[in-house]
Amino acid sequence: MATRDGRPPQGIGKMADTDHEADKNLTANHETAYFGYRRVAAAEKWQLVHQHFDTVARKYDLMNSLLSFGLHHLWKWTAVKMMALHPGDRVLDVCGGTADLAILAAGRVGRAGRVVVYDINRAMMAAGRPKVAHSTLAPRISYIQGDAERLSCPDACFDAAMVGFGIRNLTHPQVGFREMHRVLKPGGKLMCLEFSKPVTGWFGRLYDFYSFQIMPAIGKLMVGSWQAYTYLPESIRMFSQPEELCAVLTGLGFSQVGYRRLTNGIAVVYSGVKT
Repeated sequence: MATRDGRPPQGIGKMADTDHEADKNLTANHETAYFGYRRVAAAEKWQLVHQHFDTVARKYDLMNSLLSFGLHHLWKWTAVKMMALHPGDRVLDVCGGTADLAILAAGRVGRAGRVVVYDINRAMMAAGRPKVAHSTLAPRISYIQGDAERLSCPDACFDAAMVGFGIRNLTHPQVGFREMHRVLKPGGKLMCLEFSKPVTGWFGRLYDFYSFQIMPAIGKLMVGSWQAYTYLPESIRMFSQPEELCAVLTGLGFSQVGYRRLTNGIAVVYSGVKT
């Protein structure tokens, strides 16, 4: 059961260690995770998340703009700016989806830089490809389809790794962060942009009403799925609060860990450096 405020009793306690050589389906026999407010088998969460993004991929960018009133563009621009990327940097965009962050990063790394969009869902990457293809930055952006918990990248090969609104969808978010730590060069930068809860009480109540009543209704109208846009606010409420997530990042070996709240805490930018 989730607590009254929608968070699991153990916070993000399901961010357990996993054997990177084990098959995802085999490790899930007795292991559970949260899909929104539902506790499901770990392998089932992976499948449910995959189905969710198959459902929303075609109108994902449009829905982001509608539901956030366009604010997601500002959040993403701010997050990438905070990374202070340099010309020639190589950047990994984990759970990169439709490549919004990748395009912003590609504009900052110059002609010698490269950005890799890494996502497990082919439909999401396909939805973003025309946007990349029509950009002058397309030569700097490449794609890998794969599991964020088992990155198919060598150790210490990226100057920066970023994940935008995707880490909470992993079955084991801590494993995803550990993998990003592994592929970063010493001194490499981590950026995580994720949803959170408003810090002001009245705004939080308004946000709850909007999240659980208005957003699913818009989702039903635009995408044909009420459930897809019920999962979104539920997954946000189940995710760690900023102080908890910073403790996780510090425990994984990141230094200079910090966070910045945006729009009263609806979105949070986390940062860290691989020591």
